[in-house]
Amino acid sequence: MTDKRLRVRFEPLTRRIFHFYSRFARPMTLGTRALVLDAENRVFLVKHSYVAGWHLPGGGVESGETILDSLKRELIEEGRIELTGAPRLHGIFYNRRVSRRDHVAVYVIREWRQDRMPQPNHEIVACGFYAAADLPADTTPGTRRRIAEVLQNAPIIEDWS
Repeated sequence: MTDKRLRVRFEPLTRRIFHFYSRFARPMTLGTRALVLDAENRVFLVKHSYVAGWHLPGGGVESGETILDSLKRELIEEGRIELTGAPRLHGIFYNRRVSRRDHVAVYVIREWRQDRMPQPNHEIVACGFYAAADLPADTTPGTRRRIAEVLQNAPIIEDWS
């Protein structure tokens, strides 16, 4: 058998081995966050039960899930917010505070609906819309930075923190 035939024959196996190796050698986590703005440009924030501070709603992208599917799921789970238009990608940020391998895609959401504000639960203990000038005192630095980038045209810093 020629070298070319061997390569073609074993290419699927080689590709699977490479992807399996990459999962452990270069693993990366991906999350998504939403900067949801109401008609007054107030930002929707959530306070989790398991981590300090106020955050943009969002979470991890699950295996087999697209980033947009994750975004939609997290918005429903954390804020009863349903997209009615296309989100705009603001940027992808390196989140070294969480892990050396964590990245977060941030979307700006201006077209949405919410049937009612969610009640506190085991994951989200509080949520609400806040003006950029009146954010809760313990809003995280990364969250403040993303809000300033979108609403005040601050320079985009690719590092989350």
